[in-house]
Amino acid sequence: MSVFRRMRDITVANLNEKLEQSQDPVKLIDQFLYSTREEIGEAEKLYQQYANHTKQLQHQVDQATSMRNKREEQALLALKAGEDNLAKLALQEKIIYEEKLEQYSTLLEQSRQSLMELEQQVGELKLEYQTVYSKRQYYAARMETLRLQQRMNQRAAAYGGSDIPKVFGRIEDRLTDWELEAKSLSDLRRMGQEYAVQAGETVATVLERELAKLKEKLNKDGKE
Repeated sequence: MSVFRRMRDITVANLNEKLEQSQDPVKLIDQFLYSTREEIGEAEKLYQQYANHTKQLQHQVDQATSMRNKREEQALLALKAGEDNLAKLALQEKIIYEEKLEQYSTLLEQSRQSLMELEQQVGELKLEYQTVYSKRQYYAARMETLRLQQRMNQRAAAYGGSDIPKVFGRIEDRLTDWELEAKSLSDLRRMGQEYAVQAGETVATVLERELAKLKEKLNKDGKE
């Protein structure tokens, strides 16, 4: 496990558990993404340092290899020339460079191995970042949906949308009462007119009857 992961406050292993308990999952994810970005930056800096160190070690290995080969060639030339002492000096330096080559080769291999591990760690961190970022977008969309739903519910409550049928029912009852009142008045007026007509007809009949009686009386008086 990388040093970076051990230093994390939130890891992918416990992120899901924390999300289930969090009131604001987007804020928690943002904290995770922030710490992951910090880790990626540190890991990339360390990777670059290891890369530079590896180049330096490679240079030392190349130089030691070149000098070893050169001293071996010089020792052969000295032997051909009958210069044994010069050949021994060249071989002594060859041994020194061989030892240096062995030491730096070991360091180079270790540095290369560390470089590969760091490269893998950086890749994993970036993959984790992208995965969690996608989840962050999903939770942000859910939170926005919830916020808009709450606003819609608040507006519905403010305007009393659920009482609209009751309101129209009350209006309907009121209009019906008015219509009944108007009809009642109309019926009363009609009845009054009919009564007046009937009363008029009754008076006329009485007058005709009285007039007939009076005429009959006059006729009787004339005969006498």
